[in-house]
Amino acid sequence: MNNKILPVIVLLIVAFSGNACINGVPDQQNGPKQLIIVTSILPQADFIEHIGGDKVEVIVMIPPGANPATYEPTASQLKAVSSAGMYAKVGSGLLFEEVWLDKIISTNPDMLMVDTSKGVTLMEMEEHHHEEENSRHNNDERSMDPHIWLSPENAQIMVQNICDGLIRIDPANETYYEQNKEQYIRDLEVLDSKINQSLSGFKNRTFMVFHPSWGYFARDYNLTMIAVEIEGKEPSVSDMAHLIKTAKENDINVIFVQPQFSTKSAEVIAKEIGGGVIPADSLAKDYLVNLHEVTNSFAQSLT
Repeated sequence: MNNKILPVIVLLIVAFSGNACINGVPDQQNGPKQLIIVTSILPQADFIEHIGGDKVEVIVMIPPGANPATYEPTASQLKAVSSAGMYAKVGSGLLFEEVWLDKIISTNPDMLMVDTSKGVTLMEMEEHHHEEENSRHNNDERSMDPHIWLSPENAQIMVQNICDGLIRIDPANETYYEQNKEQYIRDLEVLDSKINQSLSGFKNRTFMVFHPSWGYFARDYNLTMIAVEIEGKEPSVSDMAHLIKTAKENDINVIFVQPQFSTKSAEVIAKEIGGGVIPADSLAKDYLVNLHEVTNSFAQSLT
């Protein structure tokens, strides 16, 4: 072989090897490539980042402030999904997933689909208990509550499912993921204990929210949630009268609202009862901090 050609071939081999970092194969200069993991909501992104650490890059389909019932993914988001190794879906009937998940999967049929609701016991969605409503609805028509992540007990199950998924696509780092998962579950257990402590001792355990997203939280901590909006519908005039009456009967002077939804109806009720509206974001990313803050807000509203 020509002596002038040999060094060129060697350089080409070295250059190709240096760039051959695909799906986590180590790059000797820059380290392993991060796995791309997709999820629907910010709280789940927080779960994934705690477990995956520096080995994952998370793409969240529903951005901060967006309404999960109406948000449509962008072309750039769908393009990014084509490089993902895993999609961690909520799996409990979140409307965004019901509408868009098939299209999202079609952009990358080979990615692992992880249902993080596996093992979670679903509960029915809260509904108005008026004579008018009861005449139009029955239990067979009620949908399941998708907001499973707002229970720290459920969150532990979801975290385990995410960890199992990461290990399936990246078994070489099983110990790393397991250790991170165990630490985060301990953090969730501490959170659960603190919430129980913060909400103990109140006789009146009823609170009112605009969007009925705190049902699992209420179930876990022996609270009663009254929702203004049901199944995406604003309350009727008779509903509003009933809600105002119920709020007064239960000494409620605060309506909790989410930034993703209109607060108009909540503000009308708050004015009628001489109270106010306070944010309680069910979709905030920093899960541990957010639930701690929301718990404090709930505790201050109870009597």
